[in-house]
Amino acid sequence: QVQLVESGGGLVQPGGSLRLSCAASGRTFSSYAMGWFRQAPGKEREFVAAISWRGGSTYYTDAVKGRFTISRDNAKNTVYLQLNSLKVEDTGVYYCAAREGYSGTSNDWTWYEFWGQGTQVTVSS
Repeated sequence: QVQLVESGGGLVQPGGSLRLSCAASGRTFSSYAMGWFRQAPGKEREFVAAISWRGGSTYYTDAVKGRFTISRDNAKNTVYLQLNSLKVEDTGVYYCAAREGYSGTSNDWTWYEFWGQGTQVTVSS
């Protein structure tokens, strides 16, 4: 089992940037597919980005393509989400998620086994 802890959220003006981190416990981080999801108040959880266990494949929802970048450092047991050109509609709680033992990725939140507690991102002027 893996424990996930997100950090890096905050309040930022439209057009600004943030870098989210998700630190994972355990020695087998490189065998986990990782994803980022977000949930705005009153809305359902939605997929943001995912990365395969060795980082060779990445996948983004259309709303963030060209603005967000997912990456991972398996030596540091950490996955990152760089958020650029932020918009008000990017506001929400951002969660990282993990699934062990699969080389692919998924945009389906039910596919993931483990979740962090979330970090708040607020984009406002």
